[in-house]
Formats: sequence, structure tokens, C-alpha cells
Amino acid sequence: MADAHYMYVLECADGSLYTGYAVDVQARLAVHNAGKGAKYTRARLPVTLLAYAQFETKHDAMHAEYVFKQLTRNEKDTLLAAASHTSFEEALASLLS
Repeated sequence: MADAHYMYVLECADGSLYTGYAVDVQARLAVHNAGKGAKYTRARLPVTLLAYAQFETKHDAMHAEYVFKQLTRNEKDTLLAAASHTSFEEALASLLS
């Protein structure tokens, strides 16, 4: 998709999660691991990509990011575990409807 927008979840070296928005997830992951990403991840390298979901608009991707960030850590872990059996988009769908 030419104009794809993504919400992604990283696991930091300390076990914490970081959620962000990108138009190119792999490039953004490389920026994070180069120490040039978000201030939060710079202090917690290396980071690993856990999941990402594709959206048609930036607004939709950033809304999904906001909703995900409102979850407790346990709820995030449960959602990420569910995504291992289906797509992350499908796992997020129930939250976004």
C-alpha cells in the first residue's frame, strides 16, 4: 500500500513497551536501534518489534496508538498474545470499534 500508516509496538531491553506511529516500520525500528529514535527508547536499547498494524489513514493509526497506550500492561500483554494467533489488526479491532 503506497500510503500505508502503521501503529507499532516495541519491547525495550528493560522489558518495557513503546508504542509509536510510522509510515515505514522497519526504517523506524532501525532509527530507534541507532539511538536516534524517541528519547524513551534511547535509554532502553536494543528494542525489538513485537507487533504492528496497518491503517488507511494517519488518523486511524494514531487513534489505535492512543487506545493501546490507555491499556494496562496486563491488557497490552493479553492483546499481544492474542495477536500471535491472529493478526495484530484483528486483535486491535475489538478495541477500535
